[in-house]
Amino acid sequence: MSNNVLLSIRDLQVTFDVAKKKKFVAVDNISFDIYEGETFALVGESGSGKTTIGRAVVRINETSKGDIFYKGQRINGKLSREDDVKIIQQIQMIFQDPASSLNERATVDYIISEGLINFKNYANEEDRKHKVERALDEVGLLPEHMTRYPHEFSGGQRQRIGIARALIMEPRLVVADEPISALDVSIRAQVLNLLKKLQEEKGLTYLFIAHDLSVVRFISDRIAVIHKGTIVELAGTEELFKNPLHPYTRSLLSAVPMPDPIYERTKKLIVYTGKEHDYSIDKPSWVEISKGHFVWGNEPEIKKYSKEVL
Repeated sequence: MSNNVLLSIRDLQVTFDVAKKKKFVAVDNISFDIYEGETFALVGESGSGKTTIGRAVVRINETSKGDIFYKGQRINGKLSREDDVKIIQQIQMIFQDPASSLNERATVDYIISEGLINFKNYANEEDRKHKVERALDEVGLLPEHMTRYPHEFSGGQRQRIGIARALIMEPRLVVADEPISALDVSIRAQVLNLLKKLQEEKGLTYLFIAHDLSVVRFISDRIAVIHKGTIVELAGTEELFKNPLHPYTRSLLSAVPMPDPIYERTKKLIVYTGKEHDYSIDKPSWVEISKGHFVWGNEPEIKKYSKEVL
């Protein structure tokens, strides 16, 4: 991981129209940086807004406020045709459900090379096929799989096809939206190991979206915890596990299953309700408690968190 910022998000807000003249604020006041070569995890329960942020980065979701910068260039809002093509190629997404994200009527050959065809990113037909075969090989599939259809593959194989489709564009940043949550437990580790291997070989940067903290501990350098559209804590992976400060982070960690059956039977789950905070007068803000460890809280909470860090 380098010190160069690849992606920077500042004061991001995404809203959706839910009724006439009514808007639902899905994420609000989101700010963070992702450094080149790192895996930055965004963790929260269903409906917290993590996928909304990922889809805003790849410009599927429009933003209503704030900025997204890629290599210093603002990429949300209107872009020139040339910049649009460049960003599409350099930022790719691996989707959560490998069954619904692949075109069932298309062959694997077409699915993987669709991006190459759209942007004419190959010299000739032989070059295109060579690139597809190489992409299949990189994710552990065979050249003969090119002529098959998605329904002929297992869930893990379909996700490998999705990974190959993203990586054939030679991106720098990959948004991985819960890439293993729809897979059998037995093959989740295989896909995670594949993502780590490809990152090392290609120098990739990941925005890794998940709801399971035990998964992100294995793959991530830093973790941001999001609750109801607001990031409540951000820290290095081991720092977050060793010293969680926000009550919601502690609640998520208490739900992580442990391999020790005795501990698992006696452990107490921490239930987060939101009533732990009183923001009626003292409003919360985003504060760096220690180097690289940020938390969302008001002044009395920040004083309490600071003592816990010391």
